Amino acid sequence: MSGLRSFVARRLLLGGAQTVAVVLLVFTLTEALPGDAAVALAGDQPDPARIAAIRAALQLDRPAHERLADWAVGLLHGDLGTSLTSGRPVSTYLADGFGPTLLLAALTVSLLVPAAFGLGVLAARYEGRLVDRLISSVTLAVYAVPEFALGVLLVTVLALRLGWLPPTAVGYGTDLLGHPAALVLPVLVLLSRPVCSLSRLVRAGMVDALASPYVAQARRYGVSGARVHYAHALPAALAPAAQQLARTVDWLLCGVVVVEALFVIPGLGTVLLNAVAERDVPVVQGLAVVFGVLTVVLNLGADLVTHRLAPRAGVAA
Repeated sequence: MSGLRSFVARRLLLGGAQTVAVVLLVFTLTEALPGDAAVALAGDQPDPARIAAIRAALQLDRPAHERLADWAVGLLHGDLGTSLTSGRPVSTYLADGFGPTLLLAALTVSLLVPAAFGLGVLAARYEGRLVDRLISSVTLAVYAVPEFALGVLLVTVLALRLGWLPPTAVGYGTDLLGHPAALVLPVLVLLSRPVCSLSRLVRAGMVDALASPYVAQARRYGVSGARVHYAHALPAALAPAAQQLARTVDWLLCGVVVVEALFVIPGLGTVLLNAVAERDVPVVQGLAVVFGVLTVVLNLGADLVTHRLAPRAGVAA
C-alpha cells in the first residue's frame, strides 16, 4: 500500500508540474499569434485609432506579465476568463461544446473497447494463420488512411451517392442524440484508426503472454484454453492497451477538430476553431488549459491502471 501511495504521489506531482507547464506554454503561444481580437472586432477596413481604442477597452494594451498573473490567479479560483468578442464567460463555451464532443467520445469508446479487444484476442489465438494475417493486413491498411480522407470517402459513398446517411450534422444543433443517423459517419471515422492501433497492441501483448513461462505452466497443470487466454494472458495484454486507450480518450475529447469541422458538429473542436479565427484569446487559452488538464488526468488514470495490472512496469515508469 505504501508503494502505491508513493507512486500516486509522484504521479500527482508530475501532473501538477505538467499543468503549470501547460499554462505557461498556452499563454506564450497565444501571445505569439498574429493580430488580436481588437483587429477582428475593428472590421474589414480597420482604422488604427479604432483598433487602439478597442485594445485599450479590452485591456490588451497591458503588459503581458500582468495579464498572465491575472489569468493565473483566475485559474486558481476556477475562473477561465471572459470572451473578448462576446463578453460571455469562457466556461459557457465549454458547456456549449462539451455535450456533442462527449457524446461522440462515449459512443466511439463504447464500440472501440469490445471491437479492439475482440480483434486483438482473435488474432493472437490464431497467430500466424489466415485470420491473424487478414486482421493484421486490414487494420494496417485502415490505419494508413487519414481521418479527413476517410471521412470524405464515406460521405461521398454512403451519403451523397447512396443517400443512406446525412452528410453532416447541419440543422441538428446540439441535439445529436435525437438524430442518431447524423452520428454514424463521424463515429465510424473516429473509430477507424484507434481500433487498429489498440487491437494490434492487444494482439502483441497476448502473443507475448501466451509464450510466457507462467502460461506454459498453467497449460501443464491442465488449465483450459479459454481460461488461459482470458484469465492469464489477457490481463498482461491490458497494461499497454490501457495507456493507448487513455491517449485515445484524450484525443477524442481534445483533438477531434478535423472530424467536427468535416461533419459540422458544434463540439469543443469547433468552438476552438471559431475562437482562433476571431482571435478570442481567453477562449483559446481556457480551452487549451482544460484540454491539458484532461490529458494529465487521463494519463494519471492510465498509469494507475497499468500499475495495478503490471506493478513492476508501473514502478519502473
